[in-house]
Amino acid sequence: MKAVILAGGKGARLAPYTKILPKPLMPIGDMPILEVLLRQLKHAGVKDIVITVGHMAALLRTYFLDGREFGLNITYSYEDQPLGTAGPLALVPGLGEVDEPFFVMNGDVLTTLSFSELLKFHHKQKAWATIAAQQRKVKIDLGVLHHGAGDFRITDYIEKPSFDYLVSMGIYIFDPQVLQFIPKNEYLDFPNLVLKLIAAEKKVVHMPYDGYWKDLGRADDYEQANEDFATMRDQFLGNNI
Repeated sequence: MKAVILAGGKGARLAPYTKILPKPLMPIGDMPILEVLLRQLKHAGVKDIVITVGHMAALLRTYFLDGREFGLNITYSYEDQPLGTAGPLALVPGLGEVDEPFFVMNGDVLTTLSFSELLKFHHKQKAWATIAAQQRKVKIDLGVLHHGAGDFRITDYIEKPSFDYLVSMGIYIFDPQVLQFIPKNEYLDFPNLVLKLIAAEKKVVHMPYDGYWKDLGRADDYEQANEDFATMRDQFLGNNI
């Protein structure tokens, strides 16, 4: 089975760390975050990995090479210009020739999600696309005003409200036919791809997950992830990963 890992971003929110390191090489404990993902994918039965690269591509390739050290076959797909989160999939050599679902994920995600269970869920749902999802509460630390349409009259005032959202974890499974909705060398993000699929009446589902998940896009999340990894290492890697 194949997985595509998106590792071409500049990681601007983690600056200044990412001025000298691509975000997927940021250390979590004694290994880069991307290595944690690779070990988890191998445990789930994935053998072939494509890493899409752009920003500081040489550093990523120098560290992971062809993947032999990790028991994987790693290749690289380059984007000369930013193509969004979904656009790079159209450039991955041979991806359109696969005859089974494949994983796609961001290269900066730390989670205890079982990729094997996600794949089983995808097959059971018979979907074109499955998105790993988690319920998140977002608190607004300000007083929120509601007003009438067309005038300045205040109709409600809510102090520091909280809102619940179902959010994407940045981990997907796609059937190969999804690629026909991704034009080559055109910018496309995952939300737009999903909307294309929905408009074409293709089945897109989510698998709810309430376990550990953290996107390492911000400095405070990155620091917290390092603390969590130190105390939860076995939950991320197990005894056999």
